[in-house]
Amino acid sequence: MGTPAYILPLSVLIFLLASFGPLAAQQNDIDIYSLTLDSKVTSRFAHTVITSRVVNKASEAREAVFQVELPKSAFITNFSMIIDGVAYPQEIKEKAAAQERYSTAVARGQSAGIIRATGRNLEQFQASINVAPSAKVTFELVYEELLKRQLGKYELILKVRPQQLVQHLQIDIHIFEPQGIASLETESTFMTKNLADALTTTRNKTKAHIVFKPSLAQQQKEQGKPDTILDGNFIVRYDVDRTNAAGDIQIENGYFVHHFAPAELSTLPKNVVFVIDKSGSMAGRKIKQTREALIKILSDLKPEDQFNLVIFSREVILWKPTLLQASTEHVEEAKLFASSINADGSTNINEAALVAVRMLDESNRKEQLPAGSVSMVILLTDGDPTTGERNPQKIQENVKAAIGGNYYLYCLGFGFDVHYAFLEKLALENGGVARRIYEDSDADLQLQDFYQEVANPLLTMVKFQYPQNAVELLTQDNFRVFFQGSELVVSGKLQPQAPDLLSVQVKSRLRTQNFTFQTEVNVADKEKIFQSPKYIFHNFMERLWAYLTIQQLLEKAVSASGDEQKNLEARALNLSLKFNFVTPLTSMVVTKPEDQDEVQVVSKPVEADNDLLPSFPLFSQNARISQDSMFIRSKAYSRSRPAPHFKTLKSFYKTNLDKSHPLVLSSPGPMERQPHFILSLPRQSNNHIPEALCVTVRKSSQPSLQILSDPIQGIKVTGKYEGSTDKFVWLQVSYKTPEVKVRVTQDSIVVTRSSGGKSSSYQWTGTLYLVMPGLKLTLENGLLLLSDSDKVTIGLVSLNPPALGLQLILRNPGYFSSQASGVVGQFYQDLQWNPSTVENKRELSMRGKKYTVTRKSVTNFQRSRGTTPLPTFPCWSLELPL
Repeated sequence: MGTPAYILPLSVLIFLLASFGPLAAQQNDIDIYSLTLDSKVTSRFAHTVITSRVVNKASEAREAVFQVELPKSAFITNFSMIIDGVAYPQEIKEKAAAQERYSTAVARGQSAGIIRATGRNLEQFQASINVAPSAKVTFELVYEELLKRQLGKYELILKVRPQQLVQHLQIDIHIFEPQGIASLETESTFMTKNLADALTTTRNKTKAHIVFKPSLAQQQKEQGKPDTILDGNFIVRYDVDRTNAAGDIQIENGYFVHHFAPAELSTLPKNVVFVIDKSGSMAGRKIKQTREALIKILSDLKPEDQFNLVIFSREVILWKPTLLQASTEHVEEAKLFASSINADGSTNINEAALVAVRMLDESNRKEQLPAGSVSMVILLTDGDPTTGERNPQKIQENVKAAIGGNYYLYCLGFGFDVHYAFLEKLALENGGVARRIYEDSDADLQLQDFYQEVANPLLTMVKFQYPQNAVELLTQDNFRVFFQGSELVVSGKLQPQAPDLLSVQVKSRLRTQNFTFQTEVNVADKEKIFQSPKYIFHNFMERLWAYLTIQQLLEKAVSASGDEQKNLEARALNLSLKFNFVTPLTSMVVTKPEDQDEVQVVSKPVEADNDLLPSFPLFSQNARISQDSMFIRSKAYSRSRPAPHFKTLKSFYKTNLDKSHPLVLSSPGPMERQPHFILSLPRQSNNHIPEALCVTVRKSSQPSLQILSDPIQGIKVTGKYEGSTDKFVWLQVSYKTPEVKVRVTQDSIVVTRSSGGKSSSYQWTGTLYLVMPGLKLTLENGLLLLSDSDKVTIGLVSLNPPALGLQLILRNPGYFSSQASGVVGQFYQDLQWNPSTVENKRELSMRGKKYTVTRKSVTNFQRSRGTTPLPTFPCWSLELPL
């Protein structure tokens, strides 16, 4: 059977992505005059309403298209179209019945739509309607999802792409968490300084309200032109307070939800065997990214862990005969081995998996595995088994029998040539999960993030126990393992005669000892919390229970067969119909008011094998929508860097350089070395020395160089300088508060939140606006700025050819403490400017050493491709031997 897409979401928690049509609206005279998104998140359950109002300004009928990208894990619950007061009827039907109507419509050449997967976490909903001249249409889509905690955060992502200016555009996000909101951050990939004024965030202990309401002028890409700048992701991340180790129980309208994520537990040791496919199909970027990810993952192993590597194609190769302790020596040796992995040969999945299991068995038999440790196999492959045992069902049987419930198996399917349904069943039957790794520039980060999800087991054999006379209809209440940064969720219904106090025990295994968490809540007090607030979606708890129950029934059905599978699917179907959810077992039929025989059918896709593409035409070939409109979203875009804009850097230089030396545009002379660091310096008392110093270094290559360290500010900057090319190949800025690392290379920007947290990758050609408590990141016109009201501002630049490399910019040096140190930090301690009679030369002293600096016009190559003349700015230049 097909595999439900929402069982194993690739990214963290919730993805509410709305891409709003109509497509090419201004070309066909369909104008969006109002676009709103209202999302209410209550105790992690999100209820989202997207409303688009359009008008046909043409003198003849036009096709209006409503297009939305929503999470694969979401269930659509309602869709309506209203044309001048006439509404489309819609109903949720069993999939086979709905499909019959869909097929009939297609056979007649009529408009019939179906949801398709469009990306890692997305599926696309699309509907169309023929609109008479001057007529108005309202589209409204409703969907719901339970947010899942991964790597310590809940994440809400909105993909905003109206493709035209909208008179009234507003996003409202209400979050209500009775436990208390511990952290909250917002991020946007389209935000500019001008647009930032349209964003407001208010927050108290339990509530947050985020509003984004840009004016027409703020939406404009260029003044006086109709193009919109709104094209990208708007993200909200948050976490909640956890004062009760036994978890938090919320009750509404006779249903309850129990969220369990105890903090401050020590990590259990783990025994992990990495099983890596190196067959010929992995050649090229796949194997390169796998090597890079594996080397990083090995660095994250803890000394108490044990590990080994199994590499396979036709043959199976063991790095070592047995598991080894993750000592520094063993890890470094394993990294060397991993760096030499090359792709060649066929795919023997069966033997590779069994070898890994036998290795764990042998260590277990010899009592070499630490007591209370967690043992797992992580399998990465990009294709079907092509040698050895090739029958997927037989492989599943072999592996299940070998593991015998003693270990966990996690399967990573790289790309779309892999038999994903086979891998998912293989994982689910053995206590793990499967995950598709998408072929993209950040595939190595996807691999690392998945590993971090399972890298820190905290508890095993977790069992929730409630009084038998108090609850019924429980969702899954026992779990084999609980990982750091995740959350276990149990929901159920209170019995009519339930006691006033609900007592709960959560029994678990902590290393070698049994451990019990206990709590007790007053039912009436808990019920009051959700009775009055207007910012919540009422009766959400029952729908949350139904959503979770359907999800778990379908997950169990994946690894079931025969009558058991049919029974599980029947139960899930009944709940889907009762609660009006579009699930993989149901479809939504929308009938056009002008023709009762013409229908559109909405069917939820599954994580299909070999047929997921970025986009699909969702209508029959005879539909009235124009071909240009239908395919505009599939248009290829250029990955080359955009035309240069220097406003940001100009502003920086004008602010921080001596006012008597303004920015000058001039043709450069022969190519000179570009500075590695551009430092804003404190003003001198004589007021004659410019405030900018351009520093280049000379040093042989080494793994890491400490550029800046300020323990009071909680900032550390490191980098790798490559002597042969005279450039920094990477720079990394680390903050203690918040715990964030920003690592940049010539090609990309990677932001990692907390130790072992989620990593996000960005391109220099894009924009970014990320605000978290204590830090703001902005990327615009190729300049990444890291700042806060009480921190030094750090700028990072990826230089364009011919000046390849990375550049570090510092300003607001007054925030440096007396403990600043490092290649750059030393300039903020003992620096003294000495008098000079030479006009463009000065002498400076630093820690007993004297250096001569020369005033030069330094070429600004940042985003200057195709610009003549190239911009320059004045700076005092210093070559610093190290």
